[in-house]
Amino acid sequence: MSLDAATVRRIARLSRIRIDDSQTLQMQAELNGILAMIETLSEVDVTGVQPLAGGADMALSLRPDVVTDGGQAEAVLSNAPDRDGPFYAVPKVVE
Repeated sequence: MSLDAATVRRIARLSRIRIDDSQTLQMQAELNGILAMIETLSEVDVTGVQPLAGGADMALSLRPDVVTDGGQAEAVLSNAPDRDGPFYAVPKVVE
């Protein structure tokens, strides 16, 4: 498939892209190159390959929904600039 200059100008007008005559030839070459790449996809043998419509058929692996404290209080508080026992110590902001 090959596009002529009139078709390129029509595509540009429908896309609301303003191009002049010198740009039409460049755009024609680029669009024809894109169409040539798309045509090469039709040469791929896809017999026996099921189309993929989405990932909806895949099952997600789920973990049990259990509430825990994380068991890592010391690791979390090790980066605190100031602490008071098992809590972060912060400056008083309300008087």
